[in-house]
Amino acid sequence: MNAFEIAGLVAATLTTGSFVPQVMHTLQRRSADDISSLWLVLFGTGIMLWFVYGLWLNSLPVILANAITFLLLTVIAWIKFAPRPAAEETA
Repeated sequence: MNAFEIAGLVAATLTTGSFVPQVMHTLQRRSADDISSLWLVLFGTGIMLWFVYGLWLNSLPVILANAITFLLLTVIAWIKFAPRPAAEETA
């Protein structure tokens, strides 16, 4: 592993790790109402394209970072878009 790959892995760890607090916050609140739907779609598409690009280049840092980021983003998207049970009315 050369210095560029090490730098890439460190960068990937930092940028991907930055999503963990947001996922934890979203899970704790059980809400992603304050997160833009358009951002989720655009960012998710970009992440998938970076993943494909990483596969094309056979770049481990790009592949790992984007695969993990996409999984983290999927958690947020699930909370945002999953149907919620209707609130029960008290009479």
